[in-house]
Amino acid sequence: MSQSWLILSGKGGVGKTMLTASLGMALAKKGLSCCCVDADLGLRDLDLLLGMENSVVFDMLDVARKDCKLKYALLQHHQLTDLSLLPASQNGSSKDLDAETFAKIVTKLKKRAGYVLTDAPAGVERGLKNLLPGSDYSILVTTPDDVSMRNAERVLALLEEKHRPRPMLVVNRVNQKLVTEGDQYSPQTVANTLDVPLLGYIPEDPAVLAALNRHESFMNKDCPAAQAVERISRRFLGEYVPLPEVKKKRRWFFSK
Repeated sequence: MSQSWLILSGKGGVGKTMLTASLGMALAKKGLSCCCVDADLGLRDLDLLLGMENSVVFDMLDVARKDCKLKYALLQHHQLTDLSLLPASQNGSSKDLDAETFAKIVTKLKKRAGYVLTDAPAGVERGLKNLLPGSDYSILVTTPDDVSMRNAERVLALLEEKHRPRPMLVVNRVNQKLVTEGDQYSPQTVANTLDVPLLGYIPEDPAVLAALNRHESFMNKDCPAAQAVERISRRFLGEYVPLPEVKKKRRWFFSK
């Protein structure tokens, strides 16, 4: 049965769009049909991360307003035949897409793809609330710092208020050295603090920014971030894959 997943975060800049694009690519590489949906209306970034920015003609709001059929707005990835994209509009806003219309679009997409991954706008405002009824499950993305975690708690409170399932957690931009020195929370500490199951974590990796600047995907590189997303995709599909351990340095009693 097809599944609809909402990729959300409490604040912007934590890697939500990056995870949506890279997880979609990882699933498509396994031969699983996947559609990435950019629901961050007014911004539109997902097409850039997938290298499809020059292919956009119609967008989600065109479909919502019935200015075109869904099949004309859907874009096929130029390398992965099992991956498609429904782009957002750069001129719209959250008030232009109501919950009922979005749910109908997702229902149609689930007939075309096994997995629908929706990149939600950051925060807990109307843009996110209108997406909840059309989503089966969710993945919460955060970075291991107090600000991001505090905002993530607000998202969790909203999901509980709306009686939505508890999300899975992905911790992004984990710095092994900082965790070891005790200057950054470990991924498991973040998961324990938020009381959500840890789907995986992605290490700080310069290949991610380098690929973005070249309008490429780091998933085509043999780099730590791509390896991490591959492990996340396997856990996402129900496979048991151990998490690489991130340990703090043990501080001896007489050490300075």
